[in-house]
Amino acid sequence: MSASRMSKEENHVSGEEIIGDEGTSDHPGDTEAESLKHKQKIKIPNKMKIFQFMKSQKNSKSAAALTPETTLVDFNMYLEQNCLAEAQQQIVAAEEHLFGSSEVARAEDEEKLQTDYETFIIRVRMAIYDSFNEDNQETLKSALTSILQEEAQDRRWAGVAVEQRPKWRPTKCREIHDTLIQTVVEERMKNADEQENGADKLSTSLKREVCRIGKQVQKDLLRVVRVLRGCYPPDFDIFRMYAQLYHQAFSTRLQELAKSSIDFEDCFYILSWIVDYYPRDVLKHKELEEQFNNSSLGPLLPEEHLKTLEEQYFSYKENEVAKWLSNALEKEVKKWSDGTEPDLFDGCYFSSLAVDVIPLVYGTVREVKTILSSECKAQIIQCQLDSFLKRYMKSLEDLLKTKQKNIPNTLSANLVNIQQFRDYIQRAENPLPEETRTACLSTLSDLIAICHKYLLCRIHTELKELLVELHIEVMVEYVRRMMKRKLKLKGKEQQEAAAKFICQDSSKICSVFAKWGSKEEWLSQILPKLAEIVRLQDPESLQIEIVTLAKVYPDLSKQHVLAVLNLKRNLSSSDLCRIKGCWCEYESMQGTESSRSFFSKVLVKRKILGVLC
Repeated sequence: MSASRMSKEENHVSGEEIIGDEGTSDHPGDTEAESLKHKQKIKIPNKMKIFQFMKSQKNSKSAAALTPETTLVDFNMYLEQNCLAEAQQQIVAAEEHLFGSSEVARAEDEEKLQTDYETFIIRVRMAIYDSFNEDNQETLKSALTSILQEEAQDRRWAGVAVEQRPKWRPTKCREIHDTLIQTVVEERMKNADEQENGADKLSTSLKREVCRIGKQVQKDLLRVVRVLRGCYPPDFDIFRMYAQLYHQAFSTRLQELAKSSIDFEDCFYILSWIVDYYPRDVLKHKELEEQFNNSSLGPLLPEEHLKTLEEQYFSYKENEVAKWLSNALEKEVKKWSDGTEPDLFDGCYFSSLAVDVIPLVYGTVREVKTILSSECKAQIIQCQLDSFLKRYMKSLEDLLKTKQKNIPNTLSANLVNIQQFRDYIQRAENPLPEETRTACLSTLSDLIAICHKYLLCRIHTELKELLVELHIEVMVEYVRRMMKRKLKLKGKEQQEAAAKFICQDSSKICSVFAKWGSKEEWLSQILPKLAEIVRLQDPESLQIEIVTLAKVYPDLSKQHVLAVLNLKRNLSSSDLCRIKGCWCEYESMQGTESSRSFFSKVLVKRKILGVLC
């Protein structure tokens, strides 16, 4: 059986990271390694091409002289130099010589060769165990090459009866590698440096442990990507192996912690790592993210454990928001009961109730949605606003039954609150269910009505004393805007439509003021008379209507007449001149000024005269 059959691709090496960030050994424990590792820093000579020798040994005179004794010196030399691949070739050559000759193998030589294999395996284990040591990189590469060579040798012996194989076959070096890598990961996670990862500043031991091992995962996986991956051949798929092992180690510890009795803070911290820190900061690290394309790590916690934590978290948050809302309202009501004057802000009374409540609700809704990935549970939190607003309205109604002197100021301040609550509900990033949204807006409308009714009742009498002046002022402003020359009515249809519109406005304005007690009925005739001037097309009829209007309102001036006529763009110059002449005749015949005054309050620009004359 010849070692030359080993495939060349099995001699290639790749891997991930074996060095710590500080350039020192970073493996969890040194007990086994220190007892066997006494490396000499010597220059390695040109290595023997053992496989080339084995390939030609059957046809070479030197093959007859090959014995376990002749290979022992080279084997020990290579071990001393940490050239494990070359050392493996030496003992394979001795193995093939011992079991490949026609002579019966001597028990003493077989026992000695088995001892050499055991020594070789120990050195391979040391190299793997020391993977994260900066000074171990070349040794690890050689060890990995020797593992591939051992796999090839195991395959060659696979077709031979068990009783005819060497006692140490198969050596199963690949299995040894995989098992030892798992041990290395578990020990590194267990012995992660708490202070180095900044976890010592956290408030609980659970937080410190979760942070410590979570950051250790990222730290070690980055080393795997940056360094160790270069030591391993591709078929090891070493990053996937390390990623799965670290993921499983992290998951196992989180499950143990989740099973224990933990408070809300620790529960929230574990959930934050599961849904935020681990996927975002660890797996989505720019150097690691692309490595996970073909890796399916699975969830950090099984569904049953995750559900338990989520229920604990949500129950706490639901109760916490209810408590916040209750305390905020009680604090506000106490101010009312104590007769505390509301704060003034920019000249307006202001209450901080909405400012206190809305950010708390909004922040919790966003947090719940992020941690639980549940729109439904986020809405449950937000729906507490419905009952809160009903209690708020009941408290205001109770306030109005008292004799507090600062009730008007308190209501003014709370109108600001009500508007802020209304804006939040209408524009919420996470909308309420439609039924709850409608109920909340209805309650807010009732709150506004309560405040307005109280405030308006106090000034209702004063408003009646001012109602006449307000009525006149509205009519004056309407006519002034009408005469600003911005409206251009070109034809009969437009003028008739405008006249109808003016009459409708007049009816609405007068109805409103009549409802509130205005007795100035004469004001209701102004706009219809102006509308009639706008509607008429016959110049003679226009002259009569203008004179009639001037008789009722003697303060109607030439400027007012021309401003109204300016709306009618279809009047010819000759028609305008005749109407103007008629007006001048009437104006010269006027006697004493009537006591009724309206148009004198309507100011129009004098340049209209220049335009129309």
